[in-house]
Amino acid sequence: MRFISMMKVWMISLLFVAGAAQAQSGQTEVLWLGQAAFRITSPGGKVIVVDPWLRTNPKTPAAFKELTALGKVDAILVTHGHFDHIADAPDLARMHNLPMWAPGGLNQSLTTLGVMPGDKLPRFNKGGTIQPAAGIKVTATHAEHSSEYVHRDEATGKSATHVGGEPVGYIIEMENGFRIYHMGDTDVFGDMKLIAERYRPDLVLIPIGGNFTMDPQGAAFAIRDMLKPKFVIPMHYGANPLGKGTPEEFIGALGTTSTRVLNLSPGEAVKF
Repeated sequence: MRFISMMKVWMISLLFVAGAAQAQSGQTEVLWLGQAAFRITSPGGKVIVVDPWLRTNPKTPAAFKELTALGKVDAILVTHGHFDHIADAPDLARMHNLPMWAPGGLNQSLTTLGVMPGDKLPRFNKGGTIQPAAGIKVTATHAEHSSEYVHRDEATGKSATHVGGEPVGYIIEMENGFRIYHMGDTDVFGDMKLIAERYRPDLVLIPIGGNFTMDPQGAAFAIRDMLKPKFVIPMHYGANPLGKGTPEEFIGALGTTSTRVLNLSPGEAVKF
């Protein structure tokens, strides 16, 4: 197993060597902000924020507790309706006057509830491909999870649970062809092999916490035997006491593989 030990520094750069069929220019930066929250900056400077739970996330660094700290944002993606994925997305969308891209059923509920205007809640679903920013392509994939949205009625002060549509993962393709698979929350499922064959992600962002998602052993099986990416970043652990899986357990379970494990701490970034 080729494991890269990570110094606890703000920025970490890696050289990504592309295959002959996929010429690369520029770099993609991936910044982890705890749980499933990432800020991805494309080689062309487009900023994609995925699953922003920042202000109340115990693992988000203090420097990013304010949404303004993200800087400019060009696209917002949400994988499903659970609070630890959608919490700050509507406010971030309003701040930048952007649409919030999410599964069709979730955005339909948000439209009905008046969380945001309908024209800021575009709908798409598994297999659908969008271009949320110039040069960026995003395709929704299956995720083996659930999705509910809890909405607080400002008039009554009461909260109610609403349909959150189907959870998804995302294949995010940069202008230069570099592909990131943000898995959202999911267990292992057989069609991960199909996703690997069809989209060939270079980097996978994989949940390892257990209880709500794959545990480290399940995640290792998915990476080693099904997805086989060049790089993997473990995520979705430690922010909830039930998410007990650790990167060390994941690395141990992964065993011998050509996939490079990038064991980031929240607030660290890596470049490809």
